[in-house]
Amino acid sequence: MQAQISFPTFSASQGKTIHAVTWTVLLMLCLPAAHGTSIPRPHHQPKQIVRTIEALEQQWQQAELHANIGVMAGMLSDDYLGIYGDGTLATKAETLAAAKSGAVRFTEIDTSDRKVRVFGTTVVVVSRAEVAGAIDGEDISGHYRYTRVYHRIDGVWKIVSFEASSIKSHAHTH
Repeated sequence: MQAQISFPTFSASQGKTIHAVTWTVLLMLCLPAAHGTSIPRPHHQPKQIVRTIEALEQQWQQAELHANIGVMAGMLSDDYLGIYGDGTLATKAETLAAAKSGAVRFTEIDTSDRKVRVFGTTVVVVSRAEVAGAIDGEDISGHYRYTRVYHRIDGVWKIVSFEASSIKSHAHTH
């Protein structure tokens, strides 16, 4: 005796409805996986490089506070460009001259919320800073967010770029 298997029969309209529901369920099951691929995932951050860059950030901060031109000159790449909170663009020579003359003077720099991201021989540092100081006698004290970019040149990490933006008290976080 053979067992017979019977499958339910559906009208054409019922078949279309089942087909649509099946595709909807499959789409809903696949959507989270597809959406997940578009979310940026942090890549592995080499701890030794991160520690090195954090130490360099501290070294730079001390050099700025004490106007240590020798340390600053050694840390900046020859093609360095900085964009400051007021939109001013400065080369390595201009940055060093301003520190040496006292035109730029910091009396306090407190950093927080630092993120160090390593991309091979390039490192991007994003941080928050509360500073007290002056440029050409004008007070620049306040809260800033900055990005500093390091690049390893002949085995030595050099600062190649810097940009700072003032954080306004009415600014909204994103």
